[in-house]
Amino acid sequence: MDNVNEPNLERIIPDLQFSVLCDDVRREDNGKFFLIGLFEIIGAKSFPAQHPILYVVNRWSNGAGRFNQRIRLIDPDGNAVIESSDVEFSLTDISLSHTIVSRFNGITFSSPGRYWLEILLDNKLKQRYPIKLEQVGSVITKSRC
Repeated sequence: MDNVNEPNLERIIPDLQFSVLCDDVRREDNGKFFLIGLFEIIGAKSFPAQHPILYVVNRWSNGAGRFNQRIRLIDPDGNAVIESSDVEFSLTDISLSHTIVSRFNGITFSSPGRYWLEILLDNKLKQRYPIKLEQVGSVITKSRC
């Protein structure tokens, strides 16, 4: 598949190879990504709590065509805390992959509990996984606000 714009080419929905939550992302000159501070729990001394920076790294593979990705963070009551804009990407050949790095600054978490990170592809839920927010004492060993 050389050109996804050709009218007779089949559109193949890609797989979400991975979705990772982390504190920072670096990309080396050789193209490799370094994901720093992977986590699934955020500890805070009090609520509401503000988390300074959160990265979501998604890799799409085994697809062909043009697609839109969106990310939502849902609170324990089912309300959207954040929702990204659509990020358009193309896969021109089924053997290729595409990595999207999304950065969110200053997210406010109103209360402890289970939040959900949702990854949507063309407005359809593709993946959903929890992020736990915990109230902690003075010693914090997890990602913290």
